[in-house]
Amino acid sequence: MKNEKTFSAAPGFLMLFLELLIIGVGILGLVFLHNPWFVALIVIGIFMLIGLVIVNPNESMVLVLFGAYKGSIKENGFFWINPFYTRKKISLRARNFDSDPSKVNDKVGNPIKIGVVLVWKVDNTYKAAFEVNEYEHFVVVQSEAALRKLAGKYPYDNFEDEEAEITLRSGVEEVNHELEKEIVERLEIAGIHVIEARINYIAYAEEIASAMLRRQQATAVVAARHKIVEGAVSMVEIALEQLSGKEIIEMDHESKAAMVSNLMVVLCSEESARPVVNTGTLNH
Repeated sequence: MKNEKTFSAAPGFLMLFLELLIIGVGILGLVFLHNPWFVALIVIGIFMLIGLVIVNPNESMVLVLFGAYKGSIKENGFFWINPFYTRKKISLRARNFDSDPSKVNDKVGNPIKIGVVLVWKVDNTYKAAFEVNEYEHFVVVQSEAALRKLAGKYPYDNFEDEEAEITLRSGVEEVNHELEKEIVERLEIAGIHVIEARINYIAYAEEIASAMLRRQQATAVVAARHKIVEGAVSMVEIALEQLSGKEIIEMDHESKAAMVSNLMVVLCSEESARPVVNTGTLNH
């Protein structure tokens, strides 16, 4: 496999001066000497003008002569090359690829929508020009393929896979690092340098988004209820211990059970308790 090589082109302004000089000599010879052979100088001078090229900053020019790769000009400026060279300009600027969210399945089979933003630039002009058909389209296709592969390796969250340490939603740094590594390997054949690759959008697909939202809400409610009950039991235990320790009132098992029931209702209820004043005895 061939590698990129730098081509040293002739200075453009010097060659322009020589070409204009050749054309001028040909015109003068034709006018004053009436020698038709000076037409050849004019034709040669005009043909040599075709070799003048301009390479802008952060651009390159790949040169091919009759199917043979001759090199790449990466230095910006005004140059002259062999007029028979075939030229192909390739930009060396950093470019963004912001993909539209794609619908894929995560590790546990849930349909999700995920997108990627990629910052890249051409590093090897030979590979970009000759190893792939269209390097820009190649970047798009391979980035989306890497994203689909990554989505299948991790679950969206750990609701269904509780043993998963890394998920697409929570393991941001690990997932982005894995995505960038996968894209780098895929784009190496095209001479592309990946500056950054990150997930820019991730969500459940529309058909299950509402169901997953209800599941998350239910999980949050259960967790909150568990915490409330845990605190209520602790408060009831402290109340019984202090009432017994300070000998404020003596209670049998039935009285304790009634007190525990009332306190649990008061502490765990979603609405504020409404006290009822007992004007009779404790047992009526």
